[in-house]
Amino acid sequence: MQLESENRSFGGRQQRYRHTSSTLGCEMTVSVYLPPQAETGRVPVLYWLSGLTCTDENFVAKAGAQRAAAEHGVAIVAPDTSPRGDIVPDDPDGAWDFGKGAGFYVDATQSPWSRHYRMDSYVTEELPALVTAALSLDSERASISGHSMGGHGALVLALRNAGHYRSVSAFAPIAAASRCPWGEKALGGYLGDDRSAWQRYDACALIAGGAPLPPTLVDQGGDDAFLERELNIPLLEQTLADAGAEARVRMQAGYDHSYFFIASFIDAHIAFHAEHLAAD
Repeated sequence: MQLESENRSFGGRQQRYRHTSSTLGCEMTVSVYLPPQAETGRVPVLYWLSGLTCTDENFVAKAGAQRAAAEHGVAIVAPDTSPRGDIVPDDPDGAWDFGKGAGFYVDATQSPWSRHYRMDSYVTEELPALVTAALSLDSERASISGHSMGGHGALVLALRNAGHYRSVSAFAPIAAASRCPWGEKALGGYLGDDRSAWQRYDACALIAGGAPLPPTLVDQGGDDAFLERELNIPLLEQTLADAGAEARVRMQAGYDHSYFFIASFIDAHIAFHAEHLAAD
């Protein structure tokens, strides 16, 4: 990995790297926060997945997560939200909810997307191997979190990879991607018209199908403009209850879909993950 930038933050280091991804077939950037504890040994890691239109930089600049990460000794790895570059296909109509910036954390099966849009494999396989080899991260102690499309990604990847993550959390996740306009467009484009194939990337469908879920925390803003049309949080609550999952879903009155919402509760999410990431 090539270090592009570095800033001191709460005794640790906020870094940005560039690397060539063999999984995605393009150059990628990834932001990493290393807490001060990484100076003397390996530290646990929280993977953060951002939402539609975002890059690796939105979370690290807007969420204010570094202070809590330094306090708890947790590294944060924030990848980009899709493959990038001139060789990567984009939405032919220039829409913001598909193509670049909107990888939906799936491994696409349809042309022309299948060559580059393999964010599932990138986040769960290539990226952890890369950052663990290069940095002071403990690969055995990993958790995952995200917002909106990234909340969908965090839940789905935790469900699809039993034992890979010790805990999962989400802010305003797209909880049932096969049953909302954003998800229908993305899954239909990346995976094709067979809706049964979409179930592999639908958190509620995976939970209902018996996929094991690690300890889970979800925060949802009560004034989120996308709550009714896109997120399906009541369905998530019912599906979790029916499955008897170890999960908390909290409705936060007055909060919206923005990073002001994330910044208000990110400390609680990092503390939640730190508890589960503690050394055995």
